[in-house]
Amino acid sequence: MQEQPVVILVNPQLAENIGMSARAMMNCGLYELRLVAPREDHLSPKAISASSNAEEILYNAKVFKTTSEAIADLQQVYASTARHRDQIKAVYNADSAAAEINIFLRQGTKCGIMFGCERTGLRNEDVCLANAIINIPLNPRHSSLNLSQAVLLVGYEFYKTQIEKPVTRLEMNGTELASKEKIIKFLEHLEEMLAECGNYKIGEKREKMVINLRNIFTRNQMTEQELNTLYGAINYISGKK
Repeated sequence: MQEQPVVILVNPQLAENIGMSARAMMNCGLYELRLVAPREDHLSPKAISASSNAEEILYNAKVFKTTSEAIADLQQVYASTARHRDQIKAVYNADSAAAEINIFLRQGTKCGIMFGCERTGLRNEDVCLANAIINIPLNPRHSSLNLSQAVLLVGYEFYKTQIEKPVTRLEMNGTELASKEKIIKFLEHLEEMLAECGNYKIGEKREKMVINLRNIFTRNQMTEQELNTLYGAINYISGKK
């Protein structure tokens, strides 16, 4: 298993939220969950169902009476909270915190991320135990997050540090890009159809229209399937089968 931060849920209230947090963790490749005095059973049917096949995280979760006990073996702890609680702390957004956590982990430092209960979040007594704060900037009019949403957002930023950056690709679905020769042939066919309509003006306007049409179809990655579809549509409109 890769080195990863521990996720600590402090005083979570609802079993469903614990289960959904486990699901969010599994989505992001995080597997070590610690619970501080949960109000409901994290192994209840509600929690297991909400975990959506991430129940192994719940079965392996460790339960502690206090936050101090839950983080005792950790060396670097982050408190995820929307409020600074009037404490002198470094404040990170989720991606900058993830980058730092990744560096610490590679150095062998044990890290953890704390999340507070659904109703009030982390208490001052919890935040003061952390090295730094993670703040997720959201719409000031409504910045409240569900517990599992917070775990997912922070977890995903860490997950991105563990994978190669995905490369944008064009999904071909069995076809292939059309050659310039085929695109030009299609454009000539289109221009011929327009000329037959009698509404294709001669002179400067026609030349400009030709340029505009050709730009529409050449600046994108046209596939052979798309060209065939356009041929069919144009022939249908013009009355040709």
